[in-house]
Amino acid sequence: MIKGTDRQVLIASPRGFCAGVERAVGVVEHLLESHGTPLYVRKEIVHNQAVVSDFKDRGVIFIEDLDEAPDGSLVVFSAHGISPAVRDEAVRRGLRTVDATCPLVTRVHRNVIKHAKSDHAIVLIGHAGHDEVAGTMGEAPDRVHLVETPADVASLALDDQSEVAYVTQTTLSVDETGDIIAALNARFPNLIQPGKDDICYATTNRQTAVKDLVARGATHVLVVGSRNSSNSVRLCEVARSGGAAATLVDGVDEVDVDALVDHQVLGLTAGASAPERLVQAVAEKLAAAGWAAREVEGVEENIRFKMPRELQTLE
Repeated sequence: MIKGTDRQVLIASPRGFCAGVERAVGVVEHLLESHGTPLYVRKEIVHNQAVVSDFKDRGVIFIEDLDEAPDGSLVVFSAHGISPAVRDEAVRRGLRTVDATCPLVTRVHRNVIKHAKSDHAIVLIGHAGHDEVAGTMGEAPDRVHLVETPADVASLALDDQSEVAYVTQTTLSVDETGDIIAALNARFPNLIQPGKDDICYATTNRQTAVKDLVARGATHVLVVGSRNSSNSVRLCEVARSGGAAATLVDGVDEVDVDALVDHQVLGLTAGASAPERLVQAVAEKLAAAGWAAREVEGVEENIRFKMPRELQTLE
């Protein structure tokens, strides 16, 4: 055990589940209770291994493609959104579906549809291969141009004077998108901005909370989240950009106490898809090793999303 009475672990607030994740997880919970199994989920319902493993243990079948589900099956679409092609395939197959797409992701999809109808070129700021990006690009595949860096903006095969609109993957860092948006503004004088910031309120709040941990003296921040969770990875990047070390852990078993011995003040937070029980398990392990836990006050979140209407039609 590490000795010392003045070691602290500062626990960020807000942290963990956002409203979109609560809604998506709630959809699967509801269907397990009301319809039982077999229940299929296309892709991971949210990007967290503990959540997915728990549902697998309870009989939920996660699939990559709809052809893995028998005709007429009950299928949930994940929180990250789907393309129209996936939706059309579900209809053709006679699948019963519940769409658990986060409403904030749906808002981005609607913006893409609107701009496509207005004949605008569309730039999507995001990470290639992410489920959310794949679904968003599918709304107008011939019009959406993906950029990941400011350098990508310079290589876009678009007329500088054309009307270009941009949208953003919801789970990115505010800081990393700022440079890309500046590059877009510099190149396209007629750039059309989103009506509202596309980056999710929860993503922004959790990044701000991490900055606060570092400002309060945390020299190493532990982020509870899975490696395929974009917003969790961004939290590590935010901590590092502030001068702290950062480690992404899926759970308490990945916390190496010995590697933290030189840090008097630790920070602890969780990505928007990580359950609170994982955070508490990490906090307890750190407390047992000599770091006293202290909650840090932050922005209070009171956003809640209504459950999908399809749940009522399935009753």
